[in-house]
Amino acid sequence: MPKHGKKYRAAIENIDLTTKFDLPEAVKMAMQAGPAKFDETVDVALCLGVDPKYSDQMVRGAVTLPHGLGKTVRVAVFCKGDKEAEAKAAGADVTGAEDLIEKIQGGWMEFDKAVATPDMMALVGRIGRVLGPRGLMPNAKTGTVTMDVTKAVNELKAGRVEFRVDKAGVLHAPLGKKSFGPEKILDNLRALLDQVIRLKPSSAKGTYLRSLAVATTMGPGVKIDPTSVKKFMEG
Repeated sequence: MPKHGKKYRAAIENIDLTTKFDLPEAVKMAMQAGPAKFDETVDVALCLGVDPKYSDQMVRGAVTLPHGLGKTVRVAVFCKGDKEAEAKAAGADVTGAEDLIEKIQGGWMEFDKAVATPDMMALVGRIGRVLGPRGLMPNAKTGTVTMDVTKAVNELKAGRVEFRVDKAGVLHAPLGKKSFGPEKILDNLRALLDQVIRLKPSSAKGTYLRSLAVATTMGPGVKIDPTSVKKFMEG
């Protein structure tokens, strides 16, 4: 078992980490328990009733959070011609085609998200081994392979979150900064849950939202009672 510092131990003194709390209460408790002096990120973990080894049970998508993520997102766009000017006008941090791919092959990675026009994907595939493991590979399912580069760049800059379940069926996503306060974090969580629920595979059987937990960067995970989600979503 890893040893936790004094701040972490103090943070969990008043929290029963085995209890499942009402969703809004769990979020507030997790945010109050964050022990760090810096502005921690608030994250959620959702365990879904899916088996991702079957392609028809893979839950993957994206959502633009109403309050963003509270950080600057650097966007690279793989495109050429008129689309390059369009991407720059939308606020893309870097644009290009073969030149951008060569730059990345040379080790340059100073961007957080990537967008590509469909005609560029054959070229982008050359650096799939570089982008893929970092979660940077453009994908049509998440709206980052598109001719509408203005929309894609605007959404990413505004706080668009891409998500997918891992091999264990767990989905992790950021919800914003601790300084947002509980209400904005809850708004962002509602938007995320709405999209995840929409994407429930028709082949998924049994309980879809099996368990949930929320935590700050350095804080403990506070468990959410899955039965409180419906009431929260209707509120």
